Parts: sequence; C-alpha cells; structure tokens
Amino acid sequence: MNSTLDGRSTPDYPGEIPPHRGFRTTMEWSYGITDTLEAGLYLPFLHDAAGTNYFAGPRFRLKWVPLRPAEGGSGPFFGLNMELSAVNQRLEQGRPAVELRPIVGYRSPLWLVAFNPVVDATFRPRYGSSHADFAPALKIARTVWNGTALGVEYYNNFGRIGHFDPARKQSQLLFAAVDVSQGPIPFNFGIGRGLNGSSDKWTVKAILEVPI
Repeated sequence: MNSTLDGRSTPDYPGEIPPHRGFRTTMEWSYGITDTLEAGLYLPFLHDAAGTNYFAGPRFRLKWVPLRPAEGGSGPFFGLNMELSAVNQRLEQGRPAVELRPIVGYRSPLWLVAFNPVVDATFRPRYGSSHADFAPALKIARTVWNGTALGVEYYNNFGRIGHFDPARKQSQLLFAAVDVSQGPIPFNFGIGRGLNGSSDKWTVKAILEVPI
C-alpha cells in the first residue's frame, strides 16, 4: 500500500487520475512452484482524492531466481521477474503492459544491495503505438539488529528507451526504509521524497507479508 501525500494534481493525459492524495492498496497471492520459480497475482485498488474507489486491473507475474545464497549466508543473487498487466485507462495510458524486472544483488548477514534495471513496455493498439521505458531501482540496506534493517531505496524513470527524458523531467524518488523480517507479519515501510519538480514530493509506502 502507498499514498502520495503531496504530488502531481494535474492529469498527464485526458481521463487520467493524478496521484495527489491518492491511496493505493494491492493484494498479492504468490505460490512457489519450485525452489526457483514463483507465480503471483496482484489485485490493485485506488482510493482517489475525491473519495472514489477504483479497481486498477489485474497483474500476473512469474519470478525466477536460480541463484541465491543459502539462508543466513552471503553471496550474490540473480533472477528475473516478469509481469503482465491490464491496468485501468484512468491510471495508465498504455494497456496491456509487460514489465521485465531483472534482479541482481548481493546479500550478507549485515548488508543487502539490490539493483533492478526495469524495462516497462506498454501497448496502445487503439492508437497504433507502443513503447518501452527504462525505470531502474536500487536498494541498499544494513541490518542494525536481529531481523531489522535500515536502508535507502531509489527509483527513477528515464522515460522511453532511445529517447530518454531530460533529467529535470524524469520521475526520481528516494526513500528512507525499514525492513522487519521477524514476527508474525514481516513488513517494509518507507517515506519517499521527490528529487525534482517532475516527481511527487512526498510518498509513504508499506508492504505487509502474511506467510501461509
């Protein structure tokens, strides 16, 4: 779940619901098919600034992680997350969309470094066009006590591959985050600040996990 406390309040295209004061909740079910392959279903919802609720549209994903350190050990990890979505036109101009999220990083008992060079492709058959954006993400976290890590998360959207937006027009967000892996409900909580005038100024997010 996340909420844009202070962000863009004008639509980027006709009919869009801007993110300002919006509250977004996503329920996810995931199932481990094998030790390295996981399937998931996202059901995202939006409560906008006017108080109206929307179903954003389903998302289906497969995550494959063939390389990872043993539990409690140290070493690199690598994988790929593939996602197919049909998002409501009020929220995303391109639909359907395919996201390819490579997963590259290193984990030790004290440190986590993860990089995701995300490619997000959208298709607009109604308008006879499609494009792919490059939206990398970086996370660095350090365990400060048993089961709790503090870190930073950085998200950028360079825009269309081959025609990147100028830096001042790229969406850039920096989060201070905490991860708690102990207890009945592990969670991630973060407060994010936009780094330029094209980014939402303040965003709060939380991810809760319920093991089954």
